[in-house]
Amino acid sequence: MQDGDQNKQNKEPNSNGGGDGGFNWKGLMLLFIAMGLFGLALVSHNLSGSSKTLNYAEFESLAKAGRIHVDTSAKEPRLLRLIQKDGSSKKFLTGWYEVDPSEVEKNKGEKYAEFSTPVILEFVGDDLKELLADNNLQVADTPTESDGVGAMMLSFYLPLIILLVLLYLLFRHQLRSAGRGAMSFGKSKAKLMSMDKSKVTFKNVAGIEEAKEEVWEIVEYLRDPKKFQRLGGKIPKGVLMVGSPGTGKTLLARAIAGEADVPFFSISGSDFVEMFVGVGASRVRDMFEQGKKSAPCLIFIDEIDAVGRHRGHGLGGGHDEREQTLNALLVEMDGFDTQEGVIIIAATNRPDVLDPALLRPGRFDRQITVNLPDVNGRDEILKVHAKNVKLAEDVDLMVVARGTPGYSGAELANVINEAALLAARKGLKAITLPELEEARDKVRWGRERRSLALSEDEKELTAYHEAGHALLGMLVKDTDPVHKVTIIPRGPALGVTMYLPVEDKHSYRKQYLMDRLILIMGGRVAEELVFGDVTNGASGDIQQASNIARKMVCNWGMSEELGMVEYGEGQEQVFLARDISSPRNYSEATAQKIDIEVQKLTDGAYEEATRLLKANRDKLEAIAQGLLEYETLDGAHIQEIMEHGEMKNPPTHPSPPDLPDKEEEEPKSEKPEEKEESDDFPGDLAPAGA
Repeated sequence: MQDGDQNKQNKEPNSNGGGDGGFNWKGLMLLFIAMGLFGLALVSHNLSGSSKTLNYAEFESLAKAGRIHVDTSAKEPRLLRLIQKDGSSKKFLTGWYEVDPSEVEKNKGEKYAEFSTPVILEFVGDDLKELLADNNLQVADTPTESDGVGAMMLSFYLPLIILLVLLYLLFRHQLRSAGRGAMSFGKSKAKLMSMDKSKVTFKNVAGIEEAKEEVWEIVEYLRDPKKFQRLGGKIPKGVLMVGSPGTGKTLLARAIAGEADVPFFSISGSDFVEMFVGVGASRVRDMFEQGKKSAPCLIFIDEIDAVGRHRGHGLGGGHDEREQTLNALLVEMDGFDTQEGVIIIAATNRPDVLDPALLRPGRFDRQITVNLPDVNGRDEILKVHAKNVKLAEDVDLMVVARGTPGYSGAELANVINEAALLAARKGLKAITLPELEEARDKVRWGRERRSLALSEDEKELTAYHEAGHALLGMLVKDTDPVHKVTIIPRGPALGVTMYLPVEDKHSYRKQYLMDRLILIMGGRVAEELVFGDVTNGASGDIQQASNIARKMVCNWGMSEELGMVEYGEGQEQVFLARDISSPRNYSEATAQKIDIEVQKLTDGAYEEATRLLKANRDKLEAIAQGLLEYETLDGAHIQEIMEHGEMKNPPTHPSPPDLPDKEEEEPKSEKPEEKEESDDFPGDLAPAGA
């Protein structure tokens, strides 16, 4: 029951904020430029500081030798300068001198090199003046200390400051995101859905009318609270939607969002659980805080069993983060600080594992069961999804609805989609009934594997196996009619016999179950009658027969020996340590009686199936030969064989599949285990109320 519009995701940003996450190319370019400037500053600083330091005696020797070089005509004059640094009395005499011929190569081929000589004028001032005067040297105007500091700032520190600023601009977005991630572990991940973009309404929800009526009451309350408050009534604080997977629980919540004119927050139960202790409880509090600011509002928690499991039943000891999250949820839903106007809608397909405190009135006041649709509901669901595809004019969707008992809304949507793909592959202009029937079989039993290489012996064995099922399906009275029988491998089975009930069944009589056991035994009995040996192809039959017989004895009180006592505790799926540690509610002697009764039912069904097939051996041969020749027979063909001993209107001979050469074929080589398995009756037989 999932409409095509629901696949459009909400493009609005999270309520917690967030950017586009794109790469900052502009910032990266600025970073490279800044690094280049910084490198140039380092080079210039190194060059400026690459002068050779000479002591005063060495300078005096060079001056007397006439090797102090002064050139005022050059573009960059080389002069003697007296520079004061650091505000101290020490000064530096800088200039250029002529290097020895042997050191020219070391000086990168330059004839002159820069030097710097520290001088203290208090001690050598007079000697320096006399030395300069004797060698015709003059000291140029000396720059002040501030000029040197400013030049140094301009050449070194300014590029460094620019680099730091550009680094900050580059990583500002990343720093904000990192800060938001590090400091927002306790923030709720609930997404606020936009009402104007959500196109899913109650018109898109079909097949669950009772559930729609109950949630529609909530929508009406949010639109006009005074209508309900006039008589003193209060709207439920929480609504728990329970149902099998694919029945439309999430779709129903999206329809509420489309109909209600209030803020709608959506979150999954797994979003509360994190690796850090205390994060889940903090997120619960933050979620209700957001809801309080937007009240009245709706909060939808999908798969609430991820956080609402029964407390105290974890395997092992120690602190359980889930329990703290559940405690916070319980307090927020109905604690001292009650939040008015915040309605919680939750969905789960495992209500048996939820904590009882979560289900009491005042928290989840109302439980809405979303069941599998009946035949009329399936017809409505198919019509909803058929609006998005092109159907042929003569297609009656009620025929498809009658042929899909037990299908969920999601499976029906898949049937329509698979039929559209199949029709497009065939090049048809519209979807016809054969495509819908093939899509139905594909969704439930798997796709035909015509390319699977089977030997003639395996084909003959499969034909008699399925003929045994089909023949007993026509002989036993209280069972579903045979719809189709095929020896074309489909899914994990080498052959399939399909039964379709005339009407939906919600309860099963004992005679129906007994006939069902007889029907299940048909494949194994036919193998034994015809070949005198049995194979492992009936493994699925044995499993299903054992399941039905054990439920008849343990759960449904259909054993005269054991009576109407329930022995099913521990037979269903296990829930953590609660079921692992709980003892059986019956003794070992009773367990032996249960095994005897189960075997009595299966052995009785096997004997009856053997009697019926022996009495109708000719019809078994006719059905098997028809399967070997045509591969697939409909219920009408089986009926003709039962009445006339042969088919008056046989089907057309099978043709190879019209698919691309090797792209969609199944592998030629199969494992022996996969080739020999057969499950002719997929699906559970237990009634909905069991």
